[in-house]
Order: sequence, then C-alpha cells, then structure tokens
Amino acid sequence: MRFLDLFVVASMPVLKVLLLTALGSFLALDRIDVMGEDARKQLNNVVFYVFNPAVVSSNLAKTITFESIVLLWFMPFNILNTFIIGSAMGWVLVKITKAPQHLRGLILSCCAAGNMGHLPLIVVPAICTEKGSPFGTPDICHKYGMAYASLSMAIGAIYLWSYVYNIVRVSSSKVNKDVNGDGSTRILKSTEGMPALLEEDYSEFLLPSNDCSISLKYTHELTFPCTKPNGTVKVSDFDKTWQYLRMISQKLNLKALFAPSTTGAFIGFTIGVVPQIRNLIIGGNAPLHVVQDSASLLGDAAIPIITLIVGGNLLRGLKGPGICLSLVVGVIAVRYVFLPLLGIVIIKTAVRFGLVHSDPLYQFILLLQYALPPAMNIGTITQLFKAGESECSVIMLWTYGLASISLTLWSTVFMWLVG
Repeated sequence: MRFLDLFVVASMPVLKVLLLTALGSFLALDRIDVMGEDARKQLNNVVFYVFNPAVVSSNLAKTITFESIVLLWFMPFNILNTFIIGSAMGWVLVKITKAPQHLRGLILSCCAAGNMGHLPLIVVPAICTEKGSPFGTPDICHKYGMAYASLSMAIGAIYLWSYVYNIVRVSSSKVNKDVNGDGSTRILKSTEGMPALLEEDYSEFLLPSNDCSISLKYTHELTFPCTKPNGTVKVSDFDKTWQYLRMISQKLNLKALFAPSTTGAFIGFTIGVVPQIRNLIIGGNAPLHVVQDSASLLGDAAIPIITLIVGGNLLRGLKGPGICLSLVVGVIAVRYVFLPLLGIVIIKTAVRFGLVHSDPLYQFILLLQYALPPAMNIGTITQLFKAGESECSVIMLWTYGLASISLTLWSTVFMWLVG
C-alpha cells in the first residue's frame, strides 16, 4: 500500500477524535455550561467506575485465551519500557532546563506515562473500519484490536498508579519539606498541603507505648524513646515486619493501584482463560451471554464520553498560568520524537529475535504505545498532591493539541513498517 494511502487511513480516526474533542470543549464553555467542571467530574466518575472496567473486561473475555496470553507476554514489558525510557528522558530534561522542584514530578510523569488506554481504544477501531486498512477484515481487526487496546489500558493503569503516582508523591514531599524550612522531618496533614488520601499519621503504624513520646528519627529501628525508667521499648521481629508491610502498602496506595479497569482486566482474563466460565458467558448460545452483551453495551459508551471529557478538560490549559516554554517543548520532543524513534528500534529488534509474534496489528499497538500523549490521569495525581496541577493543564493542552499531527504521522509510519 502506498504511503499516501496509509496517511489517509491514519488521518481519519484522528479527525474523528478532533471533532469529538472540539465538541467537548464547546460544551464546557462557560456560556454553554453543559459539561461544566462539576458535570465532568461526575461523568469522569462514571467512566472510571463503570465504563472503563466494562470495556476492558468485555473485550478481554471475548478474545483472551491461555494460548493468546503466551503470545502477548511482550506487551507488559513493552509498556514498562516506555515508562522507564520516558522517565529517564524526563530526568535529562529536568537537568537541562533546571525545572523548579514543584514541577519535576510533573515533567517526569508526562514524559513517562502515555495515554495507554483511551486513545488506542479510539484510534484502533477507527483504523479497522477504514477502507484500505492493512489489518484485514474490519470484524477481525476490531475484535483483536479492542482486546489489545484493553490489555494496554489495564497494564498502563497498573504502572501509572504504582510508578507515576509515587514519582509525584516523592517530588511533592520534597517540596513540602523545603517549605517546612527548619530541616526537620515531620508528617504533613492534608491541611498543610498534602491530600486527604495521605492524611494518616505514621504513628498509627507504630505500637503504642504508654507515656512515651514518639520520635520519627527512631522509626527505622522501630525503637521508641521513653521517659520510663526501663528505657526504650523493643518490638518483636514479627511486629516489626508487619509494621513495615503496612507502611509500604500505604506508601504504594494499593487501593489506587487496583483501579476498576485493572479489576475489570482480571475478570476478563478469568472468563477468557477458564473454559467452564467462558462457555457460560461468551457466545450467542451461552446461557449467560446477556452478561457479556450488557458489558459490551456499557463499554461502547466509554469512547465518546471519554473524548468529550478530554475536550472539556483541555479548556483549563487556556486559563492556566504561564510555564517555561522550554519545558513544554521538551515534553513534546520526548513524547513525539525521541520515544517513537526508540520504539521503532526496540520493536523491530524484538520482532527480529522472535520475541513478538507476526500479527501486524499487535506490532502496530506496540509501536503506538511509544507515540501517545501524556496520560490524562496525571492531572488527577497532581491534584491529589497539589504539585503543578495548573501547569499540568497547560502541558496537556499543547501535547493533545499537537497529538492530531503527531498521531497521524506516526500511525502512517507504523502501518507502513508493519505492513
């Protein structure tokens, strides 16, 4: 297929995304106020808790089997690659531009985490339905493309809420410590700049000691200074281990890690892999096929609503404060130039050594994961920690505004490479 024909195929889904995004921005205008800030928050909750897990579980259940899991093993490794390489480039960008401390976590996050779920769920089905698509018949392409995109969403959510979440958390904690100014280490309550999500005091993880004052400098030893004559109170090894595990679980925010889309992925994997459950739910003649049909119906609503929300959220970037131009240009260069080029080298090398199977649609998804704009949930994380949330809106505005050009060009190149 000629390169120009591939460009036309790649441009159609991006144009559809632009139209829906523009509609979302229009509906979010103050004088229209159909999708104001409160409405977007409510819709976002519905998408997060209902539509995302529905689309992930329904698509994985239909296509995932034990054999296909063996074939798809490279995708988690590939997504992890994008996070590690992106954050390394973000670190270089921070050093070159000398970004202020409160923006370093934001820059690292925007360079590391791409929109692994929503955009592939929009772009891939649209490419499948275009005349001249290099990925076979529309039905087969849509079936497997949605499964690959759903798996990408689930894995991306796990990395986002474990890797990126803690990058922003550590960066914001350094800012709050600097604000403290006295060099001492103390726990900040939510009223002092940290979110209520992290409001718990570390003292609840420590064994109480009557009439004893607890000093944080001794917590690594789990030994508590005490004014009693008997000196300090030692903690048993079992209690020490248990306390450390509880502290780690709070730091990693396991509740956020197991997001609804991740839970939906586990359900979809279980249905697809276990033949007895699969025969009950999947297929027109399955006794409980109405469950699958209902989940698919909910999942179909996810794509247009997500796109409208993205359009509404981008308006905040127009009202946001100024940000150093070099930071915005650097993030754009990392996400739209350096990462895709490295992605081509990595995927082509993996194909050459037989690490990735020959399905061109699967290879296209792997390549696309290197060329996506930053994940929208980064904005949510920065709001949790109050670290660069306004600047995040500006970065999202520019990166998603240029995504129409970047995604079209790179999708064309990727289809040409795999075809």
